[in-house]
Amino acid sequence: MMAATSACKEGTKIAMDNGKYVRYTPEQVEALERLYHECPKPSSMRRQQLIRECPILSNIEPKQIKVWFQNRRCREKQRKEASRLQAVNRKLTAMNKLLMEENDRLQKQVSHLVYENSYFRQQTQNTTLATTDTSCDSAVTSGQHHLTPQHPPKDASPAGLLSIAEETLTEFLSKATGTAVEWVQMPGMKPGPDSIGIVAISHGCTGVAARACGLVGLDPTRVAEILKDRPSWYRDCRAVDVINMLSTANGGTIELLYMQLYAPTTLAPARDFWLLRYTSVMEDGSLVVCERSLNNTQNGPSMPPAVNFVRAELLPSGYLIRPCEGGGSIIHIVDHMDLEPWSVPEVLRPLYESSTLLAQKTTMAVRLFLASIL
Repeated sequence: MMAATSACKEGTKIAMDNGKYVRYTPEQVEALERLYHECPKPSSMRRQQLIRECPILSNIEPKQIKVWFQNRRCREKQRKEASRLQAVNRKLTAMNKLLMEENDRLQKQVSHLVYENSYFRQQTQNTTLATTDTSCDSAVTSGQHHLTPQHPPKDASPAGLLSIAEETLTEFLSKATGTAVEWVQMPGMKPGPDSIGIVAISHGCTGVAARACGLVGLDPTRVAEILKDRPSWYRDCRAVDVINMLSTANGGTIELLYMQLYAPTTLAPARDFWLLRYTSVMEDGSLVVCERSLNNTQNGPSMPPAVNFVRAELLPSGYLIRPCEGGGSIIHIVDHMDLEPWSVPEVLRPLYESSTLLAQKTTMAVRLFLASIL
């Protein structure tokens, strides 16, 4: 910018030293623009040659031609810098919005934990004050009944699959933007306009889970297409087959998928998944792609595990993709799996019980892949 400004000042000085200013005709400007695109910084000899080759410029002195090219380069640099600053400003605005939402989520999580702490403290006091085993048993049974989720049976009909899909959507959103899982930010992950976003791992939940949110320079539809093509960005994905697909009345799609993952070591069997994927558009225009494993407890369609594979479970996971002002998208990613660590030798179980490893191999991998696409 300083160099460009100096060039402008130099050009103005030359014009003033000559004691006159040149008013260019539209035809002359058009000719100069055409020459500028061919050679933005012509030498003195090249400028004189331009005047000889273009009769329309014959009444303009070579120094004035030099001034015009200096000013033109100055305007070009200013335009590029302004465009770059606008892009950075859009990123910062979107990141600020994302951080405010993350702060609201953390405040809700704190309130939820305070409430739970108060509730369990009261339960402990009630248990201590109880005088008979019967009352204690009753209190424990009552607490278990209250905390155990009740899932009504589903079926393999379109209505039954839609019921499972809507339930999956609700559970996924409660993890992505709510307090269903206690998330702990990964060390060293600093949010910023050029970072991969905010990355967190689960604390104290079933299986392993990771969550990320950040900015990508692609529209939501394109992002969803890439995310669905898991083998293109997930190195551990061996294959994904779409077994069946149906449309829903609300404009969404339900897919039944069979997926296989490579094992991290030859000392353990690989994992496979029998999944339901639900793609839908929310009222605010956000695009959601959520997935979960289908199992016998849901009375949905079933598929036995393949030979030499262990059937793992994908708990409600997915992607919330929101359009961003000025282009691009804000994306929330949740990966939540139970990789059945009991089926491998104890020495290998850390590979199947680490949320940090899941975040690095899956959640962060897709963010980096999206960032690499222009």
